[in-house]
Amino acid sequence: MTDDTQPQTAADSPGRRRSDRRRIVPLRTKLAFSSGAFQEGMVVAGRITTLIFYNQVLGVPAALCGVAYLVASIVDAVSDPLVGAISDRFRSRWGRRHPLMLMSALPLTISFYFLYQPVSGLGEGGLFWWLLGFLVLLRISTSFHNIPRDALGAELTDDYHERTSVFGWYNVFATGAAVGLSLLVLNAIFPSTPDYLNGLLDPSRYVILAGFGSIVVLAAVLGSTFGTVDQIPHLHPTSRRRFKFRDHYGELRQLFANRSFLSVTVSWLTIAAAQGVLDMVSLYTWIWVYDLSTEQFSVLAFAKIPGIFVALRLATWLTRRFDKKPTVIICSATSAVLVAFPHVLRLAGLFPGNDSALLLPLLFGPLFIGYALVTVMAIVVDSQLVDIADDHELRTGSRAEGTIFSVREFAMKATEGFGGLIGGFGLELIRFPQNAEAEGVSAGTLTGLLVMSGPLCLVIYGVGILFMTMYRLNAARHEEILTVLEARRVAGATGGGGG
Repeated sequence: MTDDTQPQTAADSPGRRRSDRRRIVPLRTKLAFSSGAFQEGMVVAGRITTLIFYNQVLGVPAALCGVAYLVASIVDAVSDPLVGAISDRFRSRWGRRHPLMLMSALPLTISFYFLYQPVSGLGEGGLFWWLLGFLVLLRISTSFHNIPRDALGAELTDDYHERTSVFGWYNVFATGAAVGLSLLVLNAIFPSTPDYLNGLLDPSRYVILAGFGSIVVLAAVLGSTFGTVDQIPHLHPTSRRRFKFRDHYGELRQLFANRSFLSVTVSWLTIAAAQGVLDMVSLYTWIWVYDLSTEQFSVLAFAKIPGIFVALRLATWLTRRFDKKPTVIICSATSAVLVAFPHVLRLAGLFPGNDSALLLPLLFGPLFIGYALVTVMAIVVDSQLVDIADDHELRTGSRAEGTIFSVREFAMKATEGFGGLIGGFGLELIRFPQNAEAEGVSAGTLTGLLVMSGPLCLVIYGVGILFMTMYRLNAARHEEILTVLEARRVAGATGGGGG
């Protein structure tokens, strides 16, 4: 067979059995793969401070910050699929994933550090360009680590439920890293002081964030890269087709013609945008609507802890009981209601006042369940994307884990990108003051914060759930796909797979 659109897989090699591709991945490998989550956790912890740093500390208008996030997201929309396609076609003695992961280490470390350490003397325009430049560099560098790493995870096994376990471990690590590092940032790096009742407004603390964060990012990237090198023999070999722009955009067209891929893509991007609005605006809401200190709203991080312990088992049980699509829909709808619940009640005048002993329990209590379900949803979506890679191979004869997982990476960054855009322009729309601590905030502006944190996010979540209903794959259909693929691979290995 001379058609190079059907690349061999590791399962095609002589002497390899069908069960080898459906193997149970060793726990050590899952842990090494998951260690890269500390890089994402550090970026998430830093993201808590980014908008308030540039807007309230450095004085860049919120709308201008929103423009920086918009431009960064436009760059992501182009760069992420390219990185995914390069990862799918890259050739080296170390495979196609690990070299790109290693290459990301230095630019990731540098961009994180300088994002929070702009040079002195920059005016409003200079700070905008500084934010934009290092935000774009950070996100492109992140793509060169995260997309190949996610594609690597997708290749570790073909087993329908073992994939949920692989990405379950990763998402548990990601949640734990985000919780632990966020607590550290809020309580140790930005504590309240007599001079700054809210430590995030203290400009002298950002050098600590920059130094500590860059070290964590570097260690996580190196750990996930070198910790999974021994898995290279188990991965799908590099396609014999070299990277070409024409083939890349053709593959994107084929993917977006796949209804399941389109469903997951739009749904995940939409829900990520809603989460991004919360990430950007909630900080303002905690501080100025509910009068919380950094120590008080750091309690929010504890709301994510139950998800660390129950999400993997819950995702496994739900997907076996209901399958993947219903699990995502149920978890998305329930978590959206629980996350928006306090803000909707405050708008309706039914929520306790800020001096009530019930404030923190009612404010953060629903989030213990809500955030656990968000983690379950993330685990299952990752597993869905791997199943789509099999469906894509069945349809086209080509595997495209890198390109497919570039959507996941874009969605993760869209959390900050579109969230920053909507949040930045939203703050301008509700006329949030440039120096809120000194000027005070009007009742109408506080209402605007609650609307963005509650009803607006519910509406965006609802759109995402609607698109998830278009998803077509299930366990039975995936078994049919895998049976055909395995027969095709065996036929290629035994008679038709000449190079």
